[in-house]
Amino acid sequence: MGAGNPEKLAILALLEVHLPEHLPLARRLLDVDENFHSMCQDLAAAIEALTNVDLLPVSVREVRRQEYGSLVEWLIEEIGDAVLRSKVVSLKRSTDPMP
Repeated sequence: MGAGNPEKLAILALLEVHLPEHLPLARRLLDVDENFHSMCQDLAAAIEALTNVDLLPVSVREVRRQEYGSLVEWLIEEIGDAVLRSKVVSLKRSTDPMP
């Protein structure tokens, strides 16, 4: 997934708001872990649904608001846990010449 990918940029913006402390590692995970990427897509969809809950019929708005809100909270927690459990390591190339 390229850096200029609109979906990736939108996901990174959400992660920056909800999990700023995990952003550097989350950025790498998006590129290498399909399950992590899928969870982030689910978070984006849940946040969008929560944002649009007022467009639903009045009779179901509050129930849906609670459902989507709970889903968003759960996904944020799961994504944070996934980052903490990840084994992605950043390797820096040395600029020093080899002996």
